[in-house]
This record gives sequence, structure tokens and C-alpha cells, in this order.
Amino acid sequence: MEVINSFFLGLVQGLGEFLPISSSAHLYLYSYIFNLKYQGLCFDVMLHIATLLAIFVYFLNDIKKILISAVKNPSGKDFRFLGLILISAIPGAVIGFLLEDWAENFFRTPYIVSLSLIFFSIIIYFADRNAGNRDEESFDLKSAICAGFFQSIAIIPGASRCGMTIISLLLLGYSRYSAARISFFMAMPIIFGAGILEIRKLSLSGISPGLIVGFLSSFVSGIFSIKFLLSYLKTKDMKLFVVYRILLGIFVLFKYYGSK
Repeated sequence: MEVINSFFLGLVQGLGEFLPISSSAHLYLYSYIFNLKYQGLCFDVMLHIATLLAIFVYFLNDIKKILISAVKNPSGKDFRFLGLILISAIPGAVIGFLLEDWAENFFRTPYIVSLSLIFFSIIIYFADRNAGNRDEESFDLKSAICAGFFQSIAIIPGASRCGMTIISLLLLGYSRYSAARISFFMAMPIIFGAGILEIRKLSLSGISPGLIVGFLSSFVSGIFSIKFLLSYLKTKDMKLFVVYRILLGIFVLFKYYGSK
């Protein structure tokens, strides 16, 4: 049973991390609905490492191209893009550090998660209507700071890190496709930083078959969700995710109050 739950938790993490539906909300709800015990810090860290690896693998050619260009030309656009991506991680890192206890306790209730899913769905809907034609070439300091602050909102389960960064960029006139790509690049330093802080607490004794299954499930589903979202947003809007989030939020509200 541990291996089966690990597989589904990894699947939820991989899909939810890169789709605007909130991985933290889905992980919490999965554990809440099936009355699962906390899997432990080692499991959490390994799932995040798996999603980070998924981004690196999917964007490997882009990453190599940007890094080589940045080293060869420190005054060029790629060096500037890397700097802006790092700047965008600062708000999330600071707010995540300051509100870590709240994130682990106050925010993680069925009521908060359901309302968050519904409320931010409305924001996504209106932001989506503002999509424009800006691309990665026009990513500037204002965009990096704005997207960074929106990304920090994802500390609330149900907000979605991916969803918040895409929202901010859509409001600034980026295309859906470019907003999603930038969102994935922004995820790298924030997930890496969180992983570094937690990985020091791990021990090899925490490795189990369930953890390995969860890691692989998260990695594979993460690559799939990245590919799906980028392909989807080339031609379609965000309404599918808005409807899904609202329906899920309503379901959780009914289940939460129905159990009282």
C-alpha cells in the first residue's frame, strides 16, 4: 500500500507542480481524503528534486544554450535573463522563510484550500483575458519583480506557483505560451533553494521502495505536464484549469462540511 500511495503522491506532485492547479493543494487533499499519514521530510524533498530534475531534462538544450551564451557575453540578453530569473526568486524565498510555520499549519485546512482554489481561479480567469503578445525577449526587471511577488503567493495551498507566475505575466501582456515558459525557468531557483535547505536534514536510512517509486512517478509526470501545458497554451486559453479548480474547490467544501 505504501508503494501505491507513493506512486499517486508522486503523480500528483509532478502534474500539480507544472499545471496551474496547485500541487500542494492536491497533495494535502489526497492525504486528507484517504486519511494518509505524513510521508516524512525525505519523501517531500525527493518529490521536489524529481520535479526540478524534470525541468532540467525538458529544458536541457535551452539551459545549455543560455548558459554558454551568458558566459561568452556577460552583457548580452541571456546573461540578463539569468539575472532576472534569480531576482524573481527573492520574494518567494523571503516570504517562504518568514511564513514557513503558517504554511505548514494555518494554511493547510480543507476550508482554506477549497476557498483558495476557487478565489484564485477567478483571478486566473480575468488575467487570462489580458493575454498579449510579449515574449521572453521582453522579460524585464518589472516583470521579474512582479512575477516573483506573485510566485510567493503560492505558499498558500490552492494558489499554485505555476498559476501565480502565469497570472502576473498575463497581466503584463505576455502570451500564454511565453508566460508558461518563463514560469518554468522561474521554478528552477525556487525549487532548488528549497531543496538545498531541506536536503541537509535527510539521511540515507529514509530511502525506501516507496520513495523511489514516488520519485520516478513525480519525475515522469512532471515532464509530461510541462510538455502538455506548453503545447496546450500555444492555441488554447486557461478556462479548462479555471473550471477544474472551481469544481474541485466546491467538492472539497461539500466534503468538508458534510463530514461535520
